[in-house]
Amino acid sequence: MMKEDVTCQPATLESEDLLFLLYTSGSTGKPKGLIHSQAGYLLYAALTHKYVFDYHDGDVFGCVADIGWITGHSYVVYGPLCNGGTTVLFESTPVYPDPGRYWETVERLKINQFYGAPTAIRLLLKYGDNWVKKYDRSSLKILGSVGEPINSEAWEWYFNVVGDRKCPVVDTWWQTETGGICIAPRPSNPEDEIVPAMAMRPFFGIRPSLLDDKGNVLMQNDVSGALCISQAWPGMARSIYNDHQRFLETYLMPYPGYFFTGDGAYRTSRGYYQLTGRLDDVINISGHRLGTAEIEDVVNKHEAVAESAVIGYPHKIKGEGAYAFIVLKKGFKLSQENLASELQSLVSKEIAKYAAPDHVQVARHLPKTRSGKIMRRVLKNIVENKADELGDLTTLDDHDTVKEIIEGHKKLLQKDQSQ
Repeated sequence: MMKEDVTCQPATLESEDLLFLLYTSGSTGKPKGLIHSQAGYLLYAALTHKYVFDYHDGDVFGCVADIGWITGHSYVVYGPLCNGGTTVLFESTPVYPDPGRYWETVERLKINQFYGAPTAIRLLLKYGDNWVKKYDRSSLKILGSVGEPINSEAWEWYFNVVGDRKCPVVDTWWQTETGGICIAPRPSNPEDEIVPAMAMRPFFGIRPSLLDDKGNVLMQNDVSGALCISQAWPGMARSIYNDHQRFLETYLMPYPGYFFTGDGAYRTSRGYYQLTGRLDDVINISGHRLGTAEIEDVVNKHEAVAESAVIGYPHKIKGEGAYAFIVLKKGFKLSQENLASELQSLVSKEIAKYAAPDHVQVARHLPKTRSGKIMRRVLKNIVENKADELGDLTTLDDHDTVKEIIEGHKKLLQKDQSQ
């Protein structure tokens, strides 16, 4: 290293030259190598970092995502550095050496904006408030959430306990394909409301549209549909490496004239956007279409539930049924049967009787990628008795988890059959 030149001459590149390839959706199918460009991506990463998180010169930005994930690319590396900012590189897990790891880091580095995943927030919620309150978090100004819709309980804990009710929580929606944040509560006027567990407002230049199954644009409020974007924006991916036809078929052909995100959303009576989850996570129970995220949000309200994943499975009578995987909060000891009964009652009351999960399985941990996303494909294959068809598990963070869930599923079925 001593022999190397201390200067690095920048290379001259065109604005549309390839900046990086990032493979995504390995957890749900054949990986796609998405192409991001030089100028458009860098501009969008910088602008969203600055305005969504209210970044100012001198702030310390703490995004705790894996750099190998798009969140790490955009908000650990490119966004903060394009703005000349100080960025935190976080390694390991939020519970090593103890569940105070994030908050010790906040205190030690005086982090101003903290950006993490709902999965981690729910995990830390299990350990209670003391691990948070042990550390000084007065430097925090903004809290961010990324990766999936954050449920109400996790949002409230994040806001009330971690942020001491002083830090706006920005629940951000975006994708590897979008390059940066597309929908979030900020930027907006400081006095404007932030609705818990809702992404709310499109970023500058983002024009979201909701479309129905027939491709009609839904103009009114208080309506749900497929979330599409109606005009191009700087940060959008340009293609799939060596497979532009797949790019067109996946994103541009389902709804001609629109970029199809694959997500569903609800637009409230006030015009705010609430993400409801992947459209392929919609189940049809006795003719009722229901997002699994809606059931999960209710299930997660139970005092013993730290995290859940609801999967649709074939049902002889109803067409599809709901199967709930549950991780309990630390210290709770509740039999699987009693928990199932309580959750079925809760969902019946909050949504409808038809939405109540037919099966409830308690697990030590849910199968996740190393970036923290639940591998729903794996769970779906297990509940459909296709445990020998789990596919690519290279991104799985804990292989023992899958083995335990398969065994637990077998025992649950055997118990049901014996009754």
